[in-house]
Amino acid sequence: MLKIETTPLEGLLTIEPVVYADRRGHFLETYHGRRYQEKGVPVRFVQDNLAFSHQNVLRGLHFQVLHPQDKLLQAISGEVFDVAVDVRPGSATFGRWHAVTLSAENRRQLFVPKGFAHGYCVTSETATVMYKCSDYYHPEDEGGVLWSDPQIGIDWPVRRPVVSAKDAQLPALAALRPDQLPQVESCS
Repeated sequence: MLKIETTPLEGLLTIEPVVYADRRGHFLETYHGRRYQEKGVPVRFVQDNLAFSHQNVLRGLHFQVLHPQDKLLQAISGEVFDVAVDVRPGSATFGRWHAVTLSAENRRQLFVPKGFAHGYCVTSETATVMYKCSDYYHPEDEGGVLWSDPQIGIDWPVRRPVVSAKDAQLPALAALRPDQLPQVESCS
C-alpha cells in the first residue's frame, strides 16, 4: 500500500510507493492519480521534467511567483539531498526548511506544495531527478532564495557545491517582499 508521511511543514509530504521485487528486478508505479488523490495529494500534473547532475551540484532554491507549482520529485538514479523551504507569507513555519534523501535505492518521493522554495544537491557520483509539476514553467515568473541564506540555515551535506551563476545571485529570504514570493493562500 502507498505510504505517505507528513513532515513538520504543512503540506510537504514524503511518499513511499509500493515496490514489487523479485529475482528479475522490481516494478513500481511512480504516480497513479486516483491513488495519490485518495491519500491526500489532489493535484493534476501538467509537466514532467528530468534533470541529470554530477556530484556536488546544487540546484535551487527555486519557486514560481504568479504560477506556483506543486511538485512530485523522485531520484531515478543516484542520490540527492532534497530541500523544501516554506516561503508562504503568513505561514506559521515561514522560513523553515525540511530535507529528505531521495535515491534510486530508497525510491522515496517528495511532494512539495505550492508556496515552497525547492532545491537539491547531488551526494552520489551522478544523479537523475524526475519531477512532475502542476503548472507550466514560466521563465519570466521564476523566483528564488539564496541556497546559503544564513537565516534559513540549511545544513547541506556538500561543503563546496557547484552552483549556477544565476543561483549564486539569488537574494536572501529577508530581502524579498511578500509580492515577490509565491502567491498562494495563507496558511495558519
